[in-house]
Amino acid sequence: MSGGHGAPAWIAAPGRPLAGRLRVPGDKSVSHRAVMLGALAEGTTRVTGFLEGEDTCATAAILQRLGVRIEAPGEGERLVHGVGLHGLRAAEGPLDCGNAGTGMRLLAGLLAGQGFDSVLTGDASLSKRPMRRVIEPLERMGARIDSEGGLPPLRIHAKNALQSIDYECPVASAQVKSAILLAGLYASGPTTVREPHPTRDYTERMLAAFGADLEFAPGIATLRPGRVLTATSVDVPADFSSAAFFLVAASLIPGSHLVLERVGVNPRRTGLLDALKLMGADIRLRPAGEQGGEPVADLEVRAAPLRGAVIPEALVPDMIDEFPALFAAAALAEGTTVVRGAAELRVKESDRIAVMAEGLRALGAAIDETPDGAVITGSGFTAKAGSGTSAGTRSGALRGGRADSRGDHRIAMSLAVAAQCAAGEVRIDDVANVATSFPGFDALARGVGFGLRLA
Repeated sequence: MSGGHGAPAWIAAPGRPLAGRLRVPGDKSVSHRAVMLGALAEGTTRVTGFLEGEDTCATAAILQRLGVRIEAPGEGERLVHGVGLHGLRAAEGPLDCGNAGTGMRLLAGLLAGQGFDSVLTGDASLSKRPMRRVIEPLERMGARIDSEGGLPPLRIHAKNALQSIDYECPVASAQVKSAILLAGLYASGPTTVREPHPTRDYTERMLAAFGADLEFAPGIATLRPGRVLTATSVDVPADFSSAAFFLVAASLIPGSHLVLERVGVNPRRTGLLDALKLMGADIRLRPAGEQGGEPVADLEVRAAPLRGAVIPEALVPDMIDEFPALFAAAALAEGTTVVRGAAELRVKESDRIAVMAEGLRALGAAIDETPDGAVITGSGFTAKAGSGTSAGTRSGALRGGRADSRGDHRIAMSLAVAAQCAAGEVRIDDVANVATSFPGFDALARGVGFGLRLA
């Protein structure tokens, strides 16, 4: 049976306390960047832990169309035979990014300084996402990019050399910063990017690992062109954004004790940990070295009563992808949670403030939207450990019903988390896009205790 929009749907219902050890798929952001920089390097880059998601596979397919040979010897493995900084060649026809906003924005920077024309397209959802924030700085570097209203498709014209730039980003966006730095590889002089708040530094760390001449600190990065990128090995850590759903679910469901293995804990990525700890979560971080230039750790989470909190605006850039999961936690915590400074959520795969509020309200949650966040009055969910689906031993549970993810993968998974604390079954419509970032989520979730199945 399909969802309300002709797409697959889930039936989610209370399962059992979450238990065990699991490893979520590889980090999407690192996977995108590993194959891109591997393509521009001299030699063969081996990527392990590559996310086998639709977004990252779309990026790899585009690079292949640009003349890069990429082999997949096994699940989560890629051998990228680099062509060097100037070895890409024109593709016939548009380059389809699918649903990958990261892929499109970073590729726009990478392609801005090439000696051939390119057209970047995407699916219906991506075609509504703003690209002006990337186009404007790239045009200041001399790129020629045509678009209708700053939306995809992007028509990028041939440009053999770009100008250097010292750019102050009006918004805190790792994707914008990354696009500018990738374009900086083709600039006539140093490229500097300054941010209003520090954002994730995946691109900086990986450029350095490939041998780029780069200096960076929180909130600023300077790249000097002219140095050859050299192939390396990248072992992609487990994706923190994917781990987030299990961190929240195990915090909420009484009796849960879960260990998430070798998760990337880049400090510019883990704002949700700080937010959940403010709310009373019991999460322990056990450092486990580095992978792919990124710090990793095992995350041990036990159920704990959550309480509402005012989320510090300073945490917003470090948890922008995790807010749907946080909304689920807040809807079930004791007291009121306030989110401010998160207007960026309105221009993601969906308007995540509006769609998450709509979905949780359909299940009985109390949420008031604001232009840049929400005020969420939690239900104070409690249950006896091991009570399973017995509504008689559950208080503050959401109600069963029907919610629509609007085709947003993170909304779908967050609603599945909330449904574990409902009094009955919840139908979640339009879940096909979960495959963009977390293929196999439903099977992995069932394995540790979720009540979740295809409708």
